[in-house]
This record gives sequence, C-alpha cells and structure tokens, in this order.
Amino acid sequence: MKWINFLHFYQPVNTDAHIIKEATEMSYKRVINALKKNPHIKFTININGSLLIRWKELNYFDLIKDVDELIKSGQIDLTGTACYHPLLPLIPEKEAKRQIKENEELLKKFFSNYKPRGFFLPEMAYSKSIAKLVKEMGYEWIILDEIAHTGELNKTDTEKIYEIKNIGLKVIYRSRKYSSSFVPNTIAKLLDSNEVIISATDGELYGLRHIDHAKEFEQLLENKGLITKTISSYIKENKELIETDPLDCSWESDEEELKIYRPYNLWDNPDNKIHKKLWDLAMLSYNTTQKFKNDDNYVWARWHMVRGFASCTFWWASDKDFSYIFGPHAWNPDEIERGVNEFIRSIRAIEDAASRYTKLKAEKLFIEIKQMIWEKHWTRWKN
Repeated sequence: MKWINFLHFYQPVNTDAHIIKEATEMSYKRVINALKKNPHIKFTININGSLLIRWKELNYFDLIKDVDELIKSGQIDLTGTACYHPLLPLIPEKEAKRQIKENEELLKKFFSNYKPRGFFLPEMAYSKSIAKLVKEMGYEWIILDEIAHTGELNKTDTEKIYEIKNIGLKVIYRSRKYSSSFVPNTIAKLLDSNEVIISATDGELYGLRHIDHAKEFEQLLENKGLITKTISSYIKENKELIETDPLDCSWESDEEELKIYRPYNLWDNPDNKIHKKLWDLAMLSYNTTQKFKNDDNYVWARWHMVRGFASCTFWWASDKDFSYIFGPHAWNPDEIERGVNEFIRSIRAIEDAASRYTKLKAEKLFIEIKQMIWEKHWTRWKN
C-alpha cells in the first residue's frame, strides 16, 4: 500500500503561550522527531505563518531548523496557505490575497526561500473564486475532502488525481473515513493491502488529541515496508487527470448541509445568531481599516483585525461536538471573545475623528455579542 499523509499545524497567533507549547511539545515535535528518525518517510505538511510567528517568539529555533532540513531532504512537502487561518470564501478576495502573500513571505524567511507547489485552504473551505485566486498565485494543487467531488461521502475514488474544470488547478481528495480515525492505527491494519490511502488531519491528532500510549505512530514509521509519498510527488507520477468541478464545502461539511447550500455551517450558520453578529462586527472591522488606511494607527488596526478573522473565532461559536474525531465540543465563550476583542480593538485603534460614528456602532455590536455569548453559556448551567 501507499500512504499519502497530510498534516495541518496551526494555532491562532493570539492564543496563550501555554497552548502553543502544549500542542508543539505533544504533537508537532513528535511528528518532526519521528521523521528525523525515519528518513524513508515522507509527509505533506502545512505550517501556518501564525504558528511560525509564535514559534519564533517562544524560541523554537531548533524545531524550525529541523523542519527546514526535512524540507531540503524531501521528507516534508510544505504547502502554502493564508497566514492567519481565515475562512477564505467568507472574506474579501483582496484580504485573502494579502494573507496568502504574507504567509509566502514567512515561509521564505524561515525555510531557505522556500516556494511551495501545493496550497491548503484553511478548514479545506473551498469556493471556485478562491480556487481561481490560488491558481493565479502560482500554486499547482490543493487538497479537499472527498465530499467536494460529488456532495456525497464514499462516492469518490480518492486514489485518482483530479483537475478543476476551466481552472486547471489539480486536486487530490482525502478519504473522510480514514481521516476520521487515529490514522496510524488504521494504516497498520492495511499494510498488506494494495490500497492508496489519502489522509488529512490536524497535526494535534498525534499526541494532543489522542494519547498514543503504545506509540503506534512511531512503530508504524519504523516499518520498512511502509511506502509514503508527498502529495507533489504522487501527483507527478500519476499523469492521468480526471475533470472535477468541486462543490463549495469544508472538510467537515455533511451531505444534508450541502443539499441546502450551507457549505461553511460551522463558521457561518444562518440559524446561529451569534455567527451573524460576529460577521457583522468582522466586516465592520475590515471596512473600517480599509477606509482609514492613512490613519496613524492603521498598522495596529490591521494587526488586530487579521487576528479576529481566524476561523477559531467563529468555530468556537458553532456548538458542535467533535468527539467523534478526537476533538472538543466547539463551544467556548473565552475563545469567541478572543476574536471579538480583536475586532473591537481594530476599530478603537483608529484615531481619525471621522471614525466616531463607526466606533459607537461597533461598541454596540460588541456589547450585544458578549451578552449573547454569556447568556447562552450560563443558560446551559441553570439547572
């Protein structure tokens, strides 16, 4: 069998240092150390610029050097992405392009002027307009969840390589079933098969979310019969391309959501009143920073705004249980507030007196959101 494994390393740039350290020590370093010990193993990895910024602040220079060496040796195929992990289809294209460029600059800075060939859409949130942008910016391929191909699960041949109709961007589809498991355990059971397994998960699965007491991951990588490929090399050796026209979706979309066109339900659910207010404040923050580009505090206004746009701001308000994939219940008022605070600070930062009316409007929204969050939270515990 062949294992094409994609891992996503990401933490919000404004999260607490102990959270960065926990994920890094329990998961990210574990993966990198395992690759160092097994030079025949190759993975494709996304490391968001937001995490690189924090690694630098927290003095993870040896880890950064290790990643750089693994890229040079061909063991890591690093992808591009949007720096602060926004939902790209839900933000203005101008902002999407800027965050992609900022991430490129960080990759060049930390990893020997590296230019990736593949691109990771945060949350695998796909839209045709974003696919066009990614292609225009020079990327060759993206990875999507299998549901994007037909709108149904278990209907896509994930061993094949696809190309998006009228865009020319190549696509590899991950298997939802295998990616929802503790993947090393699944792969170990399939070693004698002839399958090609395409898995894609958050890097935190490997230690932080799932404690692997038996060290199944390390044992699997030591198996000399295990064949792994990076996505770029797998695409290169498979010349046949199948035309595809992916649906708008994310890597957690389900079939019913797509039937009623709710492709990004975890971050923009029409029935979620908190989501609606969050997006109102988010776009007010964006439009305000755009309007006052010449303001003395524009840099700081933007600094806060991009941090608010992180997908986590909206994901933690979705109130969905992710225990089935080793994740938490996605409801956390503190994490929602973290993003809300960034948006309001971006507007407060503008000094121009002409922003006064906008500030009052923003403060009202800010208070409404906080009240909604905490009323919902404490209502849960009233009994």
